[in-house]
Amino acid sequence: MFEICPETPQDEPEVEGLYDLCFAPGRTALSSYRLRDGVARVAPLCLLLRDEAGVLLAAIRYWPVRVEGRRVLLLGPIAVHPTAQGEGLGGLLMRDSLARAREMGFGRVLLVGDAPYYGRFGFRKLDDVVMPPPTNPDRVLGLELRPGAWVGVAGPVARDLEPLPHRSGSASDACRPAPHPQRPSDERTDAPCSSADH
Repeated sequence: MFEICPETPQDEPEVEGLYDLCFAPGRTALSSYRLRDGVARVAPLCLLLRDEAGVLLAAIRYWPVRVEGRRVLLLGPIAVHPTAQGEGLGGLLMRDSLARAREMGFGRVLLVGDAPYYGRFGFRKLDDVVMPPPTNPDRVLGLELRPGAWVGVAGPVARDLEPLPHRSGSASDACRPAPHPQRPSDERTDAPCSSADH
């Protein structure tokens, strides 16, 4: 059994170490990082997946951004420890975090990533949403947490400096058990670290 819990300030060095392990040294030069600079994370959605011994196996973060003044969740980075690749842990973390985002009332999620991997979670290419250069437009993907949430939302993605409403004590703040994933043996369950470049 695994446990998924919100990241705490004490976890940050361990999480940054995981991201350093999984991503190229220049990860902070990616366009997504310019949107995060000086912006507070969406804390209840920044989650860690640990095994029974408390070992960090995967992490995911979310950030607020705006597209034409409308609030959007920017997903990323997500990483699975190289020794745990292929076990479906990235999928567990994705599904849990998206369920929490829906519970919190968010309507839309944006990421930069591989369409074949993220498509199985419902993400689709966004033709009219523009990430800062040099982002490949084919990798700009969106998911509706509410039907129609992306309809009419187009334009450049911008930083969101407006604080999110505080929702302490909500269900999204709690740790949740996550069972070992069940999957067909031929299904690719975790994107390699380098493909989660958001």
